[in-house]
Amino acid sequence: MRSIRPFAVSSLLLLCFRALAAEPTALPDSTAADRGSVAVTVYNVNLALVRETRTLHVPAAGPATMRFMDVPSAINPRTVHLKSLTAPGEIHVLEQNYEYDLISPQKLMEKYVGHEVEIVEQADDLTTRTERATLLSVNGGPVYQVGDRIVLNQTGKVTLPSLPEDLVARPTLVWTLDAHRAGKQEIEASYLTDNLTWSADYVAVVDAEDRASDLTGWVTIENRSGASFENATLKLVAGDVRRLAREMDVPFLQAAETRMAKGAPQFAEEAFFEYHLYTLDRPTTIKDSQTKQITLFQAAGVPVTKRLLLVGQPAWYRGQYGTLTQGEKISVILEIENQVKAGLGIPLPRGTVRVYKKDRSGAEQFVGEDAIDHTPRDEKLRLKVGEAFDVVADRTQTDFKLLSPRETESAFEISLRNRKEEDAVVTVREPVGGDWKVVSSSHPAKKVDAGTLEFEVSVPKGQEVKVAYRVRVRW
Repeated sequence: MRSIRPFAVSSLLLLCFRALAAEPTALPDSTAADRGSVAVTVYNVNLALVRETRTLHVPAAGPATMRFMDVPSAINPRTVHLKSLTAPGEIHVLEQNYEYDLISPQKLMEKYVGHEVEIVEQADDLTTRTERATLLSVNGGPVYQVGDRIVLNQTGKVTLPSLPEDLVARPTLVWTLDAHRAGKQEIEASYLTDNLTWSADYVAVVDAEDRASDLTGWVTIENRSGASFENATLKLVAGDVRRLAREMDVPFLQAAETRMAKGAPQFAEEAFFEYHLYTLDRPTTIKDSQTKQITLFQAAGVPVTKRLLLVGQPAWYRGQYGTLTQGEKISVILEIENQVKAGLGIPLPRGTVRVYKKDRSGAEQFVGEDAIDHTPRDEKLRLKVGEAFDVVADRTQTDFKLLSPRETESAFEISLRNRKEEDAVVTVREPVGGDWKVVSSSHPAKKVDAGTLEFEVSVPKGQEVKVAYRVRVRW
C-alpha cells in the first residue's frame, strides 16, 4: 500500500487552517424552494436515503457559511455527503453543525431563565398593566422575581425582547464551506433519515368456486421524518437490510394524515444487490406526517388452490392420552403460485394479504388475512385465512404400547365430519418426530419428510369419515 507523503498531509492541513482562519462569507440560506430535484429511496426498515440538488451562488472563493434548511428532523447528520455537480472537487464542507433546537413556548421560556421579561396583564375594565420580572425557573411552572418578591402562578401574557440566536424555526444544517472559485454551483446533498418507511399490502378477491383470484398489491409509505419532498423520484427497496442499533438523535413527529392515490401507477422492478428495487414511473410528493398508498401491481385471474388442513402434535406419540380433541378446528389454507404462467411471477415484498369474496348479492365480504415474507418469483404463497365452520374433527388415541423406554406404538382414530352442502377434501398432517414407521392405516399414508405423516381424505357432503392408523416411534 502506498504511504501518504508527510508534505501532502501538511499542505492539506494548512489549507484547512487558512480556510477556517479567514473571515467566512455568509451565503444566503438554502431552502426547499432552491431544490432542483429530489430523489427518495425508502427501505422497509424505517430508513430512507434522500438525494437532492440545489443551486448555490458563491460570491468569492474561500470560506463561506451557509444554512442548509428544510432537512428532516430525523436526519442522521453523520451520513451527510455534499458534492459539486458543476465542478467536482471544488467545494468542500470544513465543518457541519446540526441545529434542531426548535422554537416552542417551552424552549423560549427555558432560554430566558435568569433574564428579565415583561408580563402584560388585563384588568376587568380591559385596561392593561405591564410589569417587569426576572424569570427564575420553568420547572413545573414559571417562577418570577418581581422586586423583592417571589411570584408563582403569575397570570398574563409574557413578552420577550428578542429571539435567542441558538433557536431555529426548523431543523437546519449549518455548513462552513471552502469554495475554490466564485460563481454558481449546482450541488448534490445526500443523507439518511429515520422515520420514513414503507410496507406492502395485498388484496385478493377470490371467485365463487375458490379457484381464481384478482390480486392487487399496494405500498404504504409512512413519512414521520419531519420534512416534505415535493415531486420526488421514488424508489422502494425490499429486503432485509442490516442496520446497527443506535440511539435516536431526535424525537419523531406523531401526527398522521391519510391520502389515497387515485390512479393505478405501476412500479418498475429490478434486482438490486441481494434485494429488489421498485421505481415509481412518475414523480410523487411525500408530505411530512402523511400516509400515502400507491398501487404496486394488479393481476387478474390468478389460480388459487383451497385446502382444508388438520395438524396434530408430536407429543401425542410418546404417552398415553385417550381422547385427544373434540370438535377440533380445521384450518382454511389458500395456495397461490408466484409464477408468470399464473399471472404473477414478480418478487413480492413482505406484507399482509387480505382476502375477500363476493356473496350472492355481489358484495365483497372479508374472509381472512395472513402475513407473507419476502417471496421470490416461482415460490408458493400459503395463506391461512381462517378455520372451517362446517368441517370438524375428533381425535382419539385408541391404543398405546410402551415397547421400550424409548420406543412406543400408538393407534389413532380421526373422525372427520362434513356438514357442508358440497364434498370436501381434508389434508391430515401429523408431525411424528423421531424414528417412526406406519404399521397400518385405513387410508394411503404419505411420508412428506422425516418428521411428517400425511393423509388426503375425501369427505362427502353430510357424511363422516374415520381415519385409523398405527405408528411405531423410536427416539
